[in-house]
Amino acid sequence: METSPARPPHRLDPAGGCPHADNARLLAHGAVTPVELPGGIEGMAVLGHEALKEFLQHPEVAKDAQYFTALRKGRIAPGWPLLTFATVRGMTTADGEDHRRLRSLVSRAFTPRRVEELRPRVEELTSSLLDDLAAAAEAGDGVADLRRHFALPLPMGVISELLGVGVEFRARLHHLSSQVVATDIGPDEAVAANRELVAVLGEIAAAKATQPGDDLTSALIAARDEGGDRLDQQELIGTLVLMIIAGHETTLNLITNAVRALCGHRDQLDLVRAGRASWADVVEETLRWDAPVSYFPFRYPVRDLTVDGTLIPVGTPVLAGYSAAGRDQDAHGPDADRFDVTRPARADAVRHLSLGHGAHYCLGAPLARLEATVALERLFTRFPALELAVQEPELIRHASFVGNSVRALPVRLVP
Repeated sequence: METSPARPPHRLDPAGGCPHADNARLLAHGAVTPVELPGGIEGMAVLGHEALKEFLQHPEVAKDAQYFTALRKGRIAPGWPLLTFATVRGMTTADGEDHRRLRSLVSRAFTPRRVEELRPRVEELTSSLLDDLAAAAEAGDGVADLRRHFALPLPMGVISELLGVGVEFRARLHHLSSQVVATDIGPDEAVAANRELVAVLGEIAAAKATQPGDDLTSALIAARDEGGDRLDQQELIGTLVLMIIAGHETTLNLITNAVRALCGHRDQLDLVRAGRASWADVVEETLRWDAPVSYFPFRYPVRDLTVDGTLIPVGTPVLAGYSAAGRDQDAHGPDADRFDVTRPARADAVRHLSLGHGAHYCLGAPLARLEATVALERLFTRFPALELAVQEPELIRHASFVGNSVRALPVRLVP
């Protein structure tokens, strides 16, 4: 296959912003594009649905940062904002047997059957948080930040209970997680946030080692203490970092984006209420149309690789362009930019890739789907006339090209 001529790199804005206009422009020129990462580091992004599907399961693409040429050659500064994504010790940076070993230690907690057993607790927590949202709105002349009072504490509460993390740690862990995924953070702040996150999780792990409970952290500590090669201390902390960040940040964005989408497309909300689509359909269409993660770091070709006619040199850090793939017209049709909750039910629908594909498919997908489905159904049942309190363009976006959402979601709880 012939390779396409080199294109000037697209500079990813560290301040984030809405990705969809840039995605459409880039996709018009091809499914793979060179990008400039913070610090002038050269990278690539795979944007097209089919190209991304191929890349995510390619046998000669690795996750281990030993293949990251710029890092190996010392060109990455200690405070580089994306460094944690490359160097954290856990299943997201492991390949082959190491990846299977680490994934197996937590996978049983996220099977569909185990997740379904969590439904009563998710429903209970959702009802309690809706009370909190109503109270916040009453104190704010009918307006409250849905993200802060509802979309955040639901997944953070669930993952914290699974891990045995006390309430006193949760706000701090969310703040630190937000800094870790930010791409506009300064070097000193990045280093401090990562150190503090590791320290907090180390404190939690030390307490669990002394007083274990019926939670995932205690189970991981037991695996570490068994000796052998099941889990070492760095992998324990790295796994906790992954569980906390991925276990709430992505679902937080998913719920926030779904509420924004439904408030901006009342006709689609009417279809759900009329029984012509389900709340699960809303979740799947939101994942496709406004993916909670825009560009996910990193994968590295272990040799020069040609994807959809474009050469990706060995050792290049490659981003998975989930938000772009979700609106790829070649995969999702000429109306890919339209939010349509009936789309997932179509016989010829192409499944989105927003939760990954292949060996690294999102472990928490069943839990994220459960949380979002329960949250949306209960929210719009209790507040059927809920509306945004500001216009969509006034919402302030995440300061990150990794996470894709807004910083706050003021809503009016219309009686």
